[in-house]
Amino acid sequence: MLTQIFNYPSIKDFLVDFLISILAFLISLTFHEYAHAAVANALGDPTAKNLGRMTLDPVKHIDPIGMISLIIFGWGWARPVLIDSRMLKNPRRDDLLIAAAGPFTNLVLSFIFYVADMLLVYKAGLTDPTLQAVLISISATNMGQAIFNILPIFPLDGYHVFTSIFPKLSFKISPFMLRYGTYVLMALSFSGALDYVIMPVSGFFYDLFSKFVMLFL
Repeated sequence: MLTQIFNYPSIKDFLVDFLISILAFLISLTFHEYAHAAVANALGDPTAKNLGRMTLDPVKHIDPIGMISLIIFGWGWARPVLIDSRMLKNPRRDDLLIAAAGPFTNLVLSFIFYVADMLLVYKAGLTDPTLQAVLISISATNMGQAIFNILPIFPLDGYHVFTSIFPKLSFKISPFMLRYGTYVLMALSFSGALDYVIMPVSGFFYDLFSKFVMLFL
């Protein structure tokens, strides 16, 4: 984000956008990691809970390097939630559920804050630009996190979902993904190629959100 500072008309505009973005990221990652920990605990694995990760305290989920990367480049990550598959009754099914819990929670949050923004505008008549910016940013950040994390690339949640659904195929791609997955993600992110995935999928979901909300307005 700091790399974008000269794109703003003033330092004040940059700081407002910067703080809103940090808030949106912290909400997104906190609920995402909490969902992983809570579902794992519900399925019999208390590892994350015992490590203090089943909490909505964002400090427990922050990865220092990931946070620094976010501040400088606008691309960051949280501390991964540790899972002990030996504690799960059905490791293949449960790993899928645990992995999907994070992106699903982000999608739900995106919907909630989208609805909140729509209600404030259409029902309450509020047009405070800062409040709207906060709600839109939180919704958009959660939407982006949901779509990004469900990509079938290691170490994202989508990789675990994919390998749980297609265990035989995973044996063929796992050696490559485990070795190069992170580099693939970095290349896709910094090249802007991810926008060609995230933007149209986001548009699809926001269109659904809008149609649903308008049924009640």
